[in-house]
Amino acid sequence: MMDRNLALETVRVTEAAAVAAARTVGLGDEKLSDRAAVEAMRAAFNRIDMRGTVVIGEGERDEAPMLFIGEKVGSGNGPEIELAIDPLEGTTICAHGLSNSISVVAMAETGGFLHAPDVYMKKIAVGPDATGAIDLKQSWTWNLQKIAEAKGAKFSELTVVTLNRPRHDDLIKEVRELGCRIRLIQDGDVSAAIACAEPNSGIDVLFGTGGAPEGVISAAALRCLGGDFQGQLIFKNDQEKQRASKMGIRNHDHIYKINELAKGDVMFAATGVTSGTFLEGVNFFKNGCTTHSVVMRSATGTVRHLTARHRFDIKPSMWGPSFN
Repeated sequence: MMDRNLALETVRVTEAAAVAAARTVGLGDEKLSDRAAVEAMRAAFNRIDMRGTVVIGEGERDEAPMLFIGEKVGSGNGPEIELAIDPLEGTTICAHGLSNSISVVAMAETGGFLHAPDVYMKKIAVGPDATGAIDLKQSWTWNLQKIAEAKGAKFSELTVVTLNRPRHDDLIKEVRELGCRIRLIQDGDVSAAIACAEPNSGIDVLFGTGGAPEGVISAAALRCLGGDFQGQLIFKNDQEKQRASKMGIRNHDHIYKINELAKGDVMFAATGVTSGTFLEGVNFFKNGCTTHSVVMRSATGTVRHLTARHRFDIKPSMWGPSFN
């Protein structure tokens, strides 16, 4: 079992990435926002005593300057840890000053995470009161019927969240015909999946197709929260299938259950960049800021919400890298 103190160390990593990204909110430069978060996260990781390997990251080595899949982070001492990261989930959200962008890290022991390629994934996510009620082999209607039964609710009392994409037009039509409410989001389906397990979020289920790496991270968080998740990789062409095969994916049609995506002892940490349904964003004041984070563990089911006040005159590294 991983040392529980490692989870609290990881919050410092998401805090650093979130603060760096928050400096770019509303500037309209997605690359700048992403680079700020990535560089701050990497620097923070390397202050932790661990031998970390990024298995879900910013892309493959040739595509990402830092925090690429397979990159080693940490001091080089301590336990071997697998990392599933998204330094800035909702890059577009952050760059344009919208809500629900977060910085995320999930941790597991070696072999804990599915080494998912950067392709699409069809997904269902629910909270604890609908765990065991979902089946991605079935229709959206079938799943909503089972979720309604599990929650003791009517269709009209359920809210479905999904990415606002043309590929979801038929899904949205099917859900509306049942009388369920829909909340459309532009980005950020990790925070949306987690919101399914938050009692006061007003969200009951995540449906749709998004990024596979985000699916693994969502599964890690829901493991800690007692929720449920299923995902199926979606490939656009043979090249994507070949890349998946090189990463160890043998059955390209397999539907992954939550324990196949994130198994064993899992820890999860996230810090808000811009405010949303899950976390408040970074708030700046003279010579400092406040951050709002969550850290949780699957082994104990413990969920801690942390509010931190940071002083830049004492801890200037929290500013993140300079882009002047």
